[in-house]
Amino acid sequence: MNSSPASIGILGGMGPAATVDLFDRIVRATPAQRDQDHIPILIVNDPSIPDRTAAILHGGEDPTPRLAAGIGKLAAMGADFIAIPCNTAHYYLPALSANTPIPLLDMIGETVDAVRREHPAVARVGVLATSGTLAVGLYQNALRAGGLTPVEPTPAEIEQMMDAIYGPQGVKTAGVTDAAHRGLQAVGQALIDRGAQVLILGCTEIPLALHGGDLPVPLVASSQCLAEAAVRVAFGS
Repeated sequence: MNSSPASIGILGGMGPAATVDLFDRIVRATPAQRDQDHIPILIVNDPSIPDRTAAILHGGEDPTPRLAAGIGKLAAMGADFIAIPCNTAHYYLPALSANTPIPLLDMIGETVDAVRREHPAVARVGVLATSGTLAVGLYQNALRAGGLTPVEPTPAEIEQMMDAIYGPQGVKTAGVTDAAHRGLQAVGQALIDRGAQVLILGCTEIPLALHGGDLPVPLVASSQCLAEAAVRVAFGS
C-alpha cells in the first residue's frame, strides 16, 4: 500500500447526511489495518450552498460562487483532489473544473463506468435522481454515451421521488423514514416494470433510504462509486 496517499477533499453540505455517508463509505472502502493506513480527508460542509435543483429549474440563486469558494478552501487546506457528494451539483462541474487548481472527481462518469464494469450484460438502466439532475440529462447523456439505454421516471414518479427527498417525510427533512423508503421503492419498481435491469441511485440522499435487496435488480449507489473512485485516486491506482 502507498504509505503516503493523496489527501481527499470533500465539498459537502448538500446535504450534511450525504456528506457523512460519503466519509463513511471512503473509510470502509479503504484497505486499512490500522489508523495510519487510512487516507487524509478534509471536509468543507457548507449547507448554505443554494439548492442546485431550484437554481436549474426555477431560476433560484446560482450555487456556483459558493461551490467555487468551497473548492478554494479545500485546495488551501491541502486537498489534492475533490469529491462532491451531490449529483445535481455536477451540472456545474465543467465550469468549476476550468477554474480550480486541483482535480474534481466526476461522480456521474464514475457511476456509469461502474454499471458497465460490474454489469456488462445490462442494456437498460433506470435512473433515480432529483428533478434537476434528470432535467439536464446528466445520467441519460452519460448512459447513452456509454452505449446504454436510460429508463427515466415519469413526471408523477419524479414528483414522488422529490417528495421522498425534500418532502415533510423526506430524507433531507426528516431523515430516513418509512414514507421515504416506500416512495423510492415504488418508483424503482416502476422503472423495473418498464425494463430497467439495474437502477442508479443518482441522488446522494437516496442510498440512505434504499439499499441492496429492497428491489429485485442491482442498485448502483452513486455515493459508493464516488467513494471507491476517491480511494483509487488517493492511492494512485
